[in-house]
Amino acid sequence: MDTGAVHLANGANTAGNVSALTGSSRSIADNFNTFLSLLTTQLKNQNPLDPLDTNQFTQQMVQFTSVEQQLKTNEFLKTLAASAQNATNTEAVSFIGKQVTAAGASAELSNGSASWEYSLNRTASDTTITIRDSNGAIVHTDETSLASGTGNFSWDGRDAAGNQLPDGNYSITINARDGNGSYVPVTTQVTGLVSGVDLSGNTPILLVGGAQVNMSSVLSVQAAATS
Repeated sequence: MDTGAVHLANGANTAGNVSALTGSSRSIADNFNTFLSLLTTQLKNQNPLDPLDTNQFTQQMVQFTSVEQQLKTNEFLKTLAASAQNATNTEAVSFIGKQVTAAGASAELSNGSASWEYSLNRTASDTTITIRDSNGAIVHTDETSLASGTGNFSWDGRDAAGNQLPDGNYSITINARDGNGSYVPVTTQVTGLVSGVDLSGNTPILLVGGAQVNMSSVLSVQAAATS
């Protein structure tokens, strides 16, 4: 029998066979069994005067095992990632019906009322509060002073002309300066009831009224108040 037809021991053939096996739609186990079958055929049909080098067999086994281990590792990582995503989605869904406080500037105007919590580390005697609609248009401004610490700004949903604006998502910007005209950093927070979760993206988004809140922005969670 012509042993050259089934000879797989050289390095070039090894790379080609590993590539072919890993590219096959068959399972790793089936490929490995085929690989062993080919090696057995080589041993049975080798030329007694020119026996195959066992070191080359060993190299083939090591290369195939490395590929098998890598594929199994990839499968494990995919499973682990899917499991983590499912856990995150489950955690996000558990927020539904609860009241959350989250860092952010967007809040929902509902029944003529919207509110934001804010905090600053020193008094700001010259402060401009600006409210914008979902398109970014300015709908309300307020000139005031803010004391250091935590406070709450409430808006009745009316524009400068006194017109009641429709319910929806609005954002706040607070430009605060002290008596010397120096900028005072202000952080804003929103509080609302989680009505749903958007799972269409890579990370779940909490729907708080008309606003979208990242889970990473949530500062506290409370059971919804009951009447």
